[in-house]
Amino acid sequence: MEQAEPVKKNVLYCAVCSLPPEYCEFSASKNKCEAWLKETHPNVHQQLYSDNAITEKMAMTTLSEEKEAKEAAKMEKAITKEEARLEREHEKKKMSKIVIKRVVRNKRKCVTNVFGLDVFGIDLKKTAKAFANHFACGGSVSKNPQGLDEIVVQGDFSEEIKELIIKLHPQIPEENIAMVEDEKKNKKKTGQLP
Repeated sequence: MEQAEPVKKNVLYCAVCSLPPEYCEFSASKNKCEAWLKETHPNVHQQLYSDNAITEKMAMTTLSEEKEAKEAAKMEKAITKEEARLEREHEKKKMSKIVIKRVVRNKRKCVTNVFGLDVFGIDLKKTAKAFANHFACGGSVSKNPQGLDEIVVQGDFSEEIKELIIKLHPQIPEENIAMVEDEKKNKKKTGQLP
């Protein structure tokens, strides 16, 4: 007895909340999901959000009006919280600075430290590897004195790194990138004349 091969189904997922469109109404970004669905898949939007579909859904619900009002208020509160969180995150990104610091090690040797890329959601290990490959030098992720991760590139590449960051990550505004030069002070021996 031969078994028929299983049929592969294509499931549509929302690009905003990553749920199937039938469940977007339960996510905190319901309005954005509905706008995305209307723009990209108008036939599915018609099935889910037309007046007939909404009337059928309402007929199937068994919630009392009081519970329904509570659920609507709860959902509205969740939507407001999500929008506020996204706004705070956006403001944090706008205010964050990426600091590119050139540090002199021994006489002529320098390293370039890049701090603040992680706020913009950039993978530091991949970026350090990209810097190392681009400049043909050593590049790694290490902790700075404050205990936060930063990229350390061997060599003086501060200007080139700024240009490369702007090229690779256009979502970062150029005015959010700051250049700093840090030189270690030479220890003068006491008791000797220059």
